Amino acid sequence: MTDTKRRTLLKAALLGSAVGPLPAGLAAAGTGRKNKEAVVISTWNYGRKANAVAWPVLEKGGQAVDAVEAGVRVAEADPQARTVGYGGLPDRDGHVTLDACIMDSHFNCGAVLCLEHIMHPVSVARMVMEKTPHIYLVGDGALQFALANGFEKINLLTPESEADWKEWLKTANYHPEKNIENRLGGEQNHDTIGMLALDKAGNLGGACTTSGMAYKMRGRVGDSPIIGSGLYVDNAAGAATASGVGEEIIRVAGAHLVVGYMEQGLSPENACKKAVEKIVRIHPSKSRDLQVGFIALSPAGAYGGYSIQPGFTYAVKTGSKEEVFTAKSFY
Repeated sequence: MTDTKRRTLLKAALLGSAVGPLPAGLAAAGTGRKNKEAVVISTWNYGRKANAVAWPVLEKGGQAVDAVEAGVRVAEADPQARTVGYGGLPDRDGHVTLDACIMDSHFNCGAVLCLEHIMHPVSVARMVMEKTPHIYLVGDGALQFALANGFEKINLLTPESEADWKEWLKTANYHPEKNIENRLGGEQNHDTIGMLALDKAGNLGGACTTSGMAYKMRGRVGDSPIIGSGLYVDNAAGAATASGVGEEIIRVAGAHLVVGYMEQGLSPENACKKAVEKIVRIHPSKSRDLQVGFIALSPAGAYGGYSIQPGFTYAVKTGSKEEVFTAKSFY
C-alpha cells in the first residue's frame, strides 16, 4: 500500500469516527413510513371536538396536513371558543386579530399574522403555503390575499366578546392569566389550539391557530403562527406545538426545541419537559406566574405533553383510543 493511499484511508477512518452514525431515522427523512395506526393529538379538552373532525380524514387514509386543517377549523368557527377565531376576545382597541400556521411532512409551511375579518385563518395559511413563494403574510396584506382567493369578509367580534371588552375597558388592567380556559368555561374555552397528526402513510403534519391574548396591544403576535416556536414538524424526528404565554415560547424557539430533543432520542413527554425546564431556568421567579405547555408526537406514533403549571390538558384520538390527558407539570 502506498503512503498516499494509506493517508487517504486513515483520513476517512478519522472522519467517520468523528461524525459517528446518523441518528435513527435521519436517513429516511421525508420518505414516510407505513404505520399501523394513525394518531391525532391536540391541546386542551376542547381538542376532543377538533380531533373528532380530523379523525375521519386519517381513518380514510388521508394526509396528516388535511386532517389538522380540518380539525382546527372547528375551533375557529365556534363563537364559544373565546381565544380562537370567530368570537375571540379582541385587542385593547376592540379588533379581533387572528394568527395561524400550518406545516406538512416536507417542511412546507405557511402562516398569517394579525389577520382580521376572516373566519378560517388556518386555511389562508395553507393557501400561503401552497400558492405563494412566501411563508408569512401579515395584516392588510394577509387580508387582501384572503379576499383575492375567495374568502368571505365577516365581523369576528361577537356581542359577547364585545361586552367583555367594554367591561375590561373600565379598568384596562392587562394581565395574562394562567389556564384562562378554566376561568372562561372549562372545555368549551381554551388558549391556542395546536394539533398534530400522523397519517397511515407515516407522515406528520401540524397546525396552530389563535386570536391571541385578550386585550393585547394592537399588532401583538405571539408564538402561535411562528414556525419553530408555536409549531414545528420534522418527519424524521417528530412534531410539536405549544400553548401559553407566547413571548416565553418564542424566546426558546419552543416547538423546534422539543423536536430537537426528540431527534436526540428523548420521548415526546421528556422532550416537552426539557423545553419547559429551559423556560423556567431562564426566568425562575417569572415562571411561577405563567403557563406554557407543549405537546409532541413522534414518527412512531408516541405522544406526550408537559407544562409549567398544573392544568394543561391535551386530547388524543387513535383507532383504539379517545382520551384527554392532564400533562405533568414543573410546579
